[in-house]
Parts: sequence; C-alpha cells; structure tokens
Amino acid sequence: MKPEDWEPHYRRILEYFGFSREDDERSAKILSELLPGNDIGLLQKTIFQRDCIVCGNAPSLSAEIETADFQNKVVIAADAAARVLFIKGIRPDIILSDMDGMDDDFLEMNDTGTILVLHAHGDNIPLVLSWVPKVTGPVVGTTQSTPLDNVYNFGGFSDGDRCVFAAHEMGAKSVELIGFDLDDMHVDPVKHGKLMIARDLLKLAGHDV
Repeated sequence: MKPEDWEPHYRRILEYFGFSREDDERSAKILSELLPGNDIGLLQKTIFQRDCIVCGNAPSLSAEIETADFQNKVVIAADAAARVLFIKGIRPDIILSDMDGMDDDFLEMNDTGTILVLHAHGDNIPLVLSWVPKVTGPVVGTTQSTPLDNVYNFGGFSDGDRCVFAAHEMGAKSVELIGFDLDDMHVDPVKHGKLMIARDLLKLAGHDV
C-alpha cells in the first residue's frame, strides 16, 4: 500500500487510540539515524514472485505449524512468532517487529540471514534505542507515519497485518496466513481494538480472517 493510500487509515487509528503523530515521526527519525544499513533490495528480492507464509503470534500458531506446508515458501514472522518457529526448527526468512517481543534470539537469527524489519512508533523509542544498535545482519526500517529515505511505510498497523502488507508491497506471488486469532476475547480493551483494526486492514489487503 502506498503511503498516500495508507494515510486515511492511519488518521483513523490515531484518532481511535489517541496516539501522537509527532511521537511516531520522532521515533522514525531516531530509527533512521540508528539503522546500520538498508536492505530494502534484499527484502524485495526475497519476496518478489514467491509464495509466502505469514505467521501471526496467536496461541494457535504452535499447533498450526505442525500441519502447515513451509516447503519452498518464504517464511515471514510477526514479532514473537519468530521464537515459536525457531524453537520448532524453522528459522524465518523475515521478521517484522516493533521490538516489544524482541530478544537475543532475534539477533542470532539475523546473524544467520534472517531479515529484520524493525518498526518505529511513538511508544517504542526506548526499544529502538536499545535494540537497533545491536543489529549486525540485514535490516529494514518501517514507520506507520511519514516515510523517510531509509524508513518505509508499506501500510498496516500491528505486526501481523504489517507482515501481510509488506509481502504484497514487495510483490509476493501468494500470501498464506497462519497463527492469526482475531476473535481472542482474553485480551485487554486496547489489544481488542488492535485486533478489530487488524481484521479491517487484512480485508483491505484481500484476506478474510
């Protein structure tokens, strides 16, 4: 999704949650300054005209991994879903994360070739400052606000739906979803709102979850 097409959805999200655009843009600027590289070309090469499987972080993911077909597919993980995959012997090709589920195992995967797509928003500036300087492998920066030269906006809001938007924007041949439970009622009101927005955004991207 192009930034101009994303803009009206972003404005509604800001209004719904009371988030600050200025804070989002400040975080993106910090990310831009800290990024050790810009591997957008590698990200596109990895996804373009490939079948992709996007793994969300729902509790059902562990069971769904057992029956999913990963053969010859680009594996894209939403934040902590990467750890679930890694424990089961599957190293994701790409992880999209706002860093709230990040740990040293993300760096280990990154050191062996996993592309980290790290997202800046107004609430995660301390995480940006803490984690980004530790990254030594392939990395791409993203924002939900105004893009910068090395920080991109593919559309999407939460880690899971941003995975889907990024896959489509990079020219994926197909995008399959596992580990998405948007009807989870055991969440706080803010998380519930994020799940509802994720459902609307995924429909916009052509996925009825």
